[in-house]
Amino acid sequence: MRRLIVNADDFGLTEGVNRGILQSHMSGIVTSATLMANGGAFDDAAHMAESATRLSIGCHVVLVDGVPVLGRYRIPTLINSRASTRKQALFRKSVANFATRALLGRVSSKDIEAETAAQIRKVQSTGIRVSHVDTHKHTHLWPHVLEPVLRAAKSCGVKRIRNPFEPAPLRMIAQRPGLWKRYAQTRALSGLAYNFQKLAREAGFLTPDGTLGIIVTGKLGDQILRLMIDHFPEGTWELVCHPGYCDAELVGFPTRLRKSREQEIQLLTRPAIRDLLKRNGIELISYNDLN
Repeated sequence: MRRLIVNADDFGLTEGVNRGILQSHMSGIVTSATLMANGGAFDDAAHMAESATRLSIGCHVVLVDGVPVLGRYRIPTLINSRASTRKQALFRKSVANFATRALLGRVSSKDIEAETAAQIRKVQSTGIRVSHVDTHKHTHLWPHVLEPVLRAAKSCGVKRIRNPFEPAPLRMIAQRPGLWKRYAQTRALSGLAYNFQKLAREAGFLTPDGTLGIIVTGKLGDQILRLMIDHFPEGTWELVCHPGYCDAELVGFPTRLRKSREQEIQLLTRPAIRDLLKRNGIELISYNDLN
């Protein structure tokens, strides 16, 4: 059995990103998306979701590089006091800094749990049935983050979560030598995979067998995607993608993913890619179908 969930991250980031995700679903192979509760185009995304009845929608939990749903005094250990203003609290930007603080016990698990639950409930408040959760920058691969995220999701009735570990074949990396650094980083974190699966299983969560596309984020192209499909492993896997239109709002947003989002729309809506999946016996499913 070989099954694939194609999940578009950053739903709700900008209206251009929302349009790109919806197009990649309606005319392409995207089957799921994760909505940012603190995204600038959250309301637009929630409205769009009403017409996409086959798109499973999860919560893209943001704990770094963004604006919290809860106030700073409720989650003080998550807040960057230097960057925040009187009117707006901000998370820390650096994932490495966040992970280090979490490992040293300087990030409260209660704060993570509270903010995660608040974000999930905000998505649910629109009438969306939240199918699953993942995290911005994959912060839940760290056990100190995973455990409170699992507790929060469970308290909200959500029992599916992204498995953020990727089996990276060297044949794929050989196509883009610039990916060696990302490959090394991914391999260095692979030792956390067993503990992730153990914690998720003990909490009663369903997960895919792993995730494809993390290493090539921003670099996903036709040749690499075809390699993934031609060498697709047995089991159920998730392909993470970031389709979207690069509108003025996105240009002003601190992200390296701009033009690559438009290239992904073209790739994900290409009939030849859907045909290749069929020829390889790979069934497209959504997170709602994960059981």
